[in-house]
Amino acid sequence: MYSAIASNKRKTWLLLLASVALVGLVGYAIDYYADIGGGLTVAALVYAIVSALVAYYSVDKLALWASGAKLIEKKDAPELYRLVENLCITGGQPLPKIYIINDPVPNAFATGRDPEHSSVAFTTGLLERLDRTELEGVVAHELSHIQNYDIRVMTIVVVLVSTVTLMVDLFFRVRWHGSGDRKGGGVLVLALMFVAMILAVLAANLIKLAVSRRREYLADASGALLPRYPEGLARALEKISASAAPMAHAHSSTAHLFISNPFGRKPGMVASLFSTHPPVEERVKALRSMIQ
Repeated sequence: MYSAIASNKRKTWLLLLASVALVGLVGYAIDYYADIGGGLTVAALVYAIVSALVAYYSVDKLALWASGAKLIEKKDAPELYRLVENLCITGGQPLPKIYIINDPVPNAFATGRDPEHSSVAFTTGLLERLDRTELEGVVAHELSHIQNYDIRVMTIVVVLVSTVTLMVDLFFRVRWHGSGDRKGGGVLVLALMFVAMILAVLAANLIKLAVSRRREYLADASGALLPRYPEGLARALEKISASAAPMAHAHSSTAHLFISNPFGRKPGMVASLFSTHPPVEERVKALRSMIQ
């Protein structure tokens, strides 16, 4: 687990550099095509750096606001509060802020850039449907996301994807609403640029999917070890995935944070390949293999 934490810390800065470089390349391509003179490249780099820093320091506030989460005190949900406190003591990590989302769909997420600046949120549906051991498994899973530093890795990945997508959209707007290929080069150069732009978006999204799925498996494993009862989390995942209803405040920008897909869809074979969450059946199987 310690090697995974160190790896996630390294990945944060590598992904940050990669995102800035990729955005800069896309900006340069648009500059070259539209013959703007380099101004867009500089603007793209500044935008990438600023958006990454804003996301890094405010991702928790944005995610909590978007999900409609409300901060609670110990008197508001004493059993949940004690459960989080006990697991934090066991894991040797600071107590995060605890939030409740008024939503009948069972789900939960953790957010924050590090253990000292973190929050966990649970829906009312989750608290109503799970027994104590199952809820303990979910809490341990979310605390593991914080302890593993994988939330801030995903923050940078999401910034990378959204920024590259925005830049590619800008390129196509310049292409179709501009005055044509000002640098020349013909149809072949234009076709190659189109392919490069599409590949940039595809590569960014594939990075997002790969990192997101890996972090879920890692949080399942470390979360099961914290209370030393993998079956609790396995049963919780089965109950959560049984709900097909979407959450009231489901957003694509925060979907990767939740323990289960907040849109409530049951994806088919093709759709599951592009899901930020690995199949529940595989997660449950991996957890139960830890018992044997």
